[in-house]
This record gives sequence, C-alpha cells and structure tokens, in this order.
Amino acid sequence: MKIQALMVSDPITITSNASISEAIELMKINSIRHLPVVSEKNLLEGFLTLSDLKQGLIPSMLGDLNLQDLMIKEPITVHPDDDVEIAAQLIYKHKIGGMPVVDNGRLVGIITATDILRTFIDMMGILSSTSRIDVVLGNQPGSLKKALQIINDKGADIINVGMTAEQTGQRVYYFRLAACKTAKIKKALEKRGYEVLAALD
Repeated sequence: MKIQALMVSDPITITSNASISEAIELMKINSIRHLPVVSEKNLLEGFLTLSDLKQGLIPSMLGDLNLQDLMIKEPITVHPDDDVEIAAQLIYKHKIGGMPVVDNGRLVGIITATDILRTFIDMMGILSSTSRIDVVLGNQPGSLKKALQIINDKGADIINVGMTAEQTGQRVYYFRLAACKTAKIKKALEKRGYEVLAALD
C-alpha cells in the first residue's frame, strides 16, 4: 500500500513568520500535534510538533525565540509513492509521531503513527467481530499449508494471517477468522500435532 492512500492530503500548515502562540492556537483549534512549515509556494521549510512549541512558549515571551528556532529544519520525509512500510519503519526507528509527505520539495500531505495504526487495525480486522487461532507451526516445510487446509476443512473463513518474528526457535501464526466457534478447529489442529496457544471466539 502506498503512502498516498493513507496520508492526510492538503494538511494544515503555517509559515515561518507566524508566532509561536499562533501555531499553538492553530494546533489546538484543529486538534493536531504536527504542523508543517511552508513557503508561499508550499515548499517545505520545516516541521513543528506540539511538544516543541509548548516548551518554547515561555522562552519566546522572554526573548526573541520564534518558529524558525523551534521547527525541525530538515525533517524526515517520505514520498507519496513510497510504501507504507517505509513510513512505519521510519516512525519506529526515529521515535517520531509523524512526518511530512513531500514531492519535489513541495508538501503534498502528512502521515502519522495514528494513520498507520488505523490501517493496521483495519487490515487485521481487530475492531470487527472476528475469531482467532494462535498456532505454533515450527519450521517444517508445508506446515503452514497443512494448517490452512485444516482450518478450511472445518469451514472457517480466514480473513488474514499474521506471524511473529522467529526469536525463540518457534514460529507462531495468528489466524484471524470470520466469527465462528473455534473449539472444533483447535481440536483438529491439535490432533495433527500442532500446538494451539489460543482459540478465541
């Protein structure tokens, strides 16, 4: 999935000659925590976060501190055609809440950790009425295919499959299913030698 499909297009922006209090008010009114700083031609000049602005508010009242002093002048950015995974990796690696989406220097959107989390929740079907089976499959060739066949044979509708990173020598798969009774699926898997860690209706 491309970032363009998830980003907030035409985000609220501010220019560098605005005051810190104006920027805070703009964030407050619009319930946002990130604010791109742009030129008149919509070229990205910087990026502001609410926490940085709050820290600079009192010092700005006592001196000459302005938006240019507080903004991140070379923020981490992504391109609208980049994959969402790239944005997720950057947000996780740099511990940031969001970033501007830029095309040839021009701001075209913004993507946040909340946007990515919402997409992940939608893809996983977490908020919909679903069932789940967590199974240890190991590393034997064909073990996933066999487990899928068992689940299908029991009439379950598989929505998606997730997997943990292999760190302990065992690989755990999470089968998200359309709402169903999982007891018979659990029993069938265990009969074939699979370890079922959880079966949630």
